[in-house]
Amino acid sequence: DIQEFIQKLNSMTGETYRLPTEAEWEYAARGGVDRKATKYAGTTNDLKLYAWYSGNSDSKTHPVGQKSPNELGLYDMSGNVWEWCSDWYGSYPATSQTNPQGPTDGSNRVSRGGSWNRNSQRTRVSYRSNNFPDFRLIILGFRLSKTVTN
Repeated sequence: DIQEFIQKLNSMTGETYRLPTEAEWEYAARGGVDRKATKYAGTTNDLKLYAWYSGNSDSKTHPVGQKSPNELGLYDMSGNVWEWCSDWYGSYPATSQTNPQGPTDGSNRVSRGGSWNRNSQRTRVSYRSNNFPDFRLIILGFRLSKTVTN
């Protein structure tokens, strides 16, 4: 459904939107290169200011932007709803990578960020989950990236 939506959006706008790779998602969630030690999107400690999770969500999804943004001005990268990434789920390589693209095939896609019905451990920017590509759930959404050409 997301890919169909993206195709229609791109056709209507003439732009090139897509799901972010897992590496792009984590970079954005951490607020950029200088914030690698960030535990949650926007903070290392005070999750309540930045995320909806099982400790403060009232068991529901909330409109985006009610919590504080991270250093890049992005809201709800931790908590609220899981976000699909374009990568197939697989093990990380043992060596350091620059902008890895993930496996070329698989059966499950990566989702990141945690959700309102999960504890704080699952909202860490490093936490990974995965689901079948046609999986639907009220705690699973998406965020788009835009490909910019020079």
